[in-house]
Amino acid sequence: MTLTLGAIAQLVGGEVCGDPAKTVAGAAAFEAAAPDEIALAGTPRYLKRLDATRAGALMVPPGFEAAGRDLVRVENPAAAFARLLSVWHPLARPAAGISPAAEIGGGFRVGVEPAIAPLVFIGENVTVGDRVAVHPGVFIGDEVAIGDDTTIFPNVTIMRRCRIGRRVILHPGSVIGADGFGFAPEGEGYRKIPHTGSVRIDDDCEIGALNTIDRATFGTTWVKQGVKTDNLVHIAHNVTVGENSVIVAQVGISGSTVIGKHTVLAGQAGIAGHLTLA
Repeated sequence: MTLTLGAIAQLVGGEVCGDPAKTVAGAAAFEAAAPDEIALAGTPRYLKRLDATRAGALMVPPGFEAAGRDLVRVENPAAAFARLLSVWHPLARPAAGISPAAEIGGGFRVGVEPAIAPLVFIGENVTVGDRVAVHPGVFIGDEVAIGDDTTIFPNVTIMRRCRIGRRVILHPGSVIGADGFGFAPEGEGYRKIPHTGSVRIDDDCEIGALNTIDRATFGTTWVKQGVKTDNLVHIAHNVTVGENSVIVAQVGISGSTVIGKHTVLAGQAGIAGHLTLA
């Protein structure tokens, strides 16, 4: 699919400096872009070395000029470039409809335009919203609710009574709602503590591959709106993660900890239990 620079500017809320009728066929990295592609040059690191790219057009900050270059100027070049990439590379979806090779329990309620792949298991009394995409090998337990426009990639497990919001992305292999790590010492051994709560993941969250988000002992483990997690993150029972927080690879958050909104937990950080981070 080709787009004119004028169309791109309209899409991202920017302006063209150059030829708005010029077309590009895709986007690429700064160093690798071809003359029929657009590249991101959003920081001084790239703006100072435009001679190092063959890109036919560049996405740049407001007010930047470069003689002989076709530019799309926009307030937040990185975010605008991400929006443009999603046009050329939308999230993969299974075939439209519900595959006859999916196993679906009683009381299933589903919205419009589902895409449910073969080898999906859906338990009893599950509710799925509009345009939800469920890839092969997904397990969805009893009484789970999933909001509109959510994408669940292969081999995700969502255990009983969990709640997944709208426009959520769950990457391959993640487990939502396994029992938390709770054992009561008893004599020479330990007695398992049943975990009777659930997990709630709010709208616009993205959960990386191979995450584990444990169900609460009582109540809810809560990942609030807009949270983004990297791969290999563990969120223990009864944790609350505040809105628009970012959790990087191999972070572990112990039980009953509260993480404030807009928090960044960098790679391999470990958070002890029963703490509050503002």
